[in-house]
Amino acid sequence: MVSFLCEISGISRSGYYNYFSSESQERREKREKEDLIIKENILKAFNFKRRKKGARQIKMTLEGQFQITYNLKRIRRVMKKYKIVCPIRRANPYKKMLKATQEHTVLPNLLNREFKQGIPGKVLLTDITYLYYGNGQKAYLSTIKDSSTNEILAYNVSSRMTLDLATDTLVKLMKNKQVMFTEGAFIHSDQGVHYTSPTFQKHVRKLGLGQSMSRRGNCWDNAPQESFFGHFKDEAYIKTCNTLDELKREIKKYMTYYNNFRYQWNLKKMTPVQYRNHLLHAA
Repeated sequence: MVSFLCEISGISRSGYYNYFSSESQERREKREKEDLIIKENILKAFNFKRRKKGARQIKMTLEGQFQITYNLKRIRRVMKKYKIVCPIRRANPYKKMLKATQEHTVLPNLLNREFKQGIPGKVLLTDITYLYYGNGQKAYLSTIKDSSTNEILAYNVSSRMTLDLATDTLVKLMKNKQVMFTEGAFIHSDQGVHYTSPTFQKHVRKLGLGQSMSRRGNCWDNAPQESFFGHFKDEAYIKTCNTLDELKREIKKYMTYYNNFRYQWNLKKMTPVQYRNHLLHAA
């Protein structure tokens, strides 16, 4: 009977008996105990700061916060084994904004997708996204991001998509004492009506910044900013907020987490603030 079962299963008799040997069972039990320890450590990182994470984020958080090192293959294997599922970003189609009037000015693309220039305060990215929360309520989030460090330098939340959503973000940028612009610094955006507005462009000039715009309808020209919004919507607890004040508090918590505790693979496994300091010290 054993020979017949081995034949139809495609395994050898020696392999069958080896599987049920005491040594083999001991190895499996030992590995199971090790996996359970790894699972608990992964869950500590997975739930760190109440923000769910993928395998690479878990690896960096384990190393940065708990001084525990596992390779990615092991982390992914244990996550799959115990069904620890990370959030999967949904595609976010490029949103078309209102058509600019004749008095609005579209500016050339100075960035040309050269996002990582290794200089904090040189290239700033800005955009606006919508947020659904509570019982079908809608708000808008405007952010300014340092392209080299991924740090969110300023943000603004509003229930209305008016011009001051963008201009107030510039005011908050000006008040951020951690921001130091380098020579030739500029802010890059899409061709939305907020950014082609003479009022917004005047605010940019007052800050001493240049201004750059993506090609029309080309989301890849501002890809890192779009990427941030995707991660933010996956990781922040937006839908559970019932009021605009609750939403603002959650966004504030997330921005603190993102800048100071969210390790990023392409930042040499550092957080945005750590990487900013790294670049400044290396200069």
